[in-house]
Amino acid sequence: MFGRSGDLRELDNALRGADLHPALVPEGVKLTIVNLMKDHWPDEPPPDAYQSVAQLFGFCIAGPQTFEQANGPERRLEAERRIEAALETGDSLDAQIVLMALHGKLISAEVVERFGLSAD
Repeated sequence: MFGRSGDLRELDNALRGADLHPALVPEGVKLTIVNLMKDHWPDEPPPDAYQSVAQLFGFCIAGPQTFEQANGPERRLEAERRIEAALETGDSLDAQIVLMALHGKLISAEVVERFGLSAD
């Protein structure tokens, strides 16, 4: 009855899996991620959705090298491809996740520089 919602617990577990401790992410940001996911998948997110979102968010926060050390080169390349695709489409879930990390001032300076991101 009381306690964290199942969605937030699942996101916390996925963040840990991406080598990002959930305590480093403000609760408001986590709630926004869960709400973005609910908007994107109104019924129920696919089984790997939390892991996928956490991987991209973790890359944004940690930066390429730190992320690669924890998750490997394949996941780093995948995160980079997803950011490039998000920049092209502009209004995907991935784009919203990147933008939220940027506006929340949580994003790695290296990611901002590498992809030419701005909050404008």
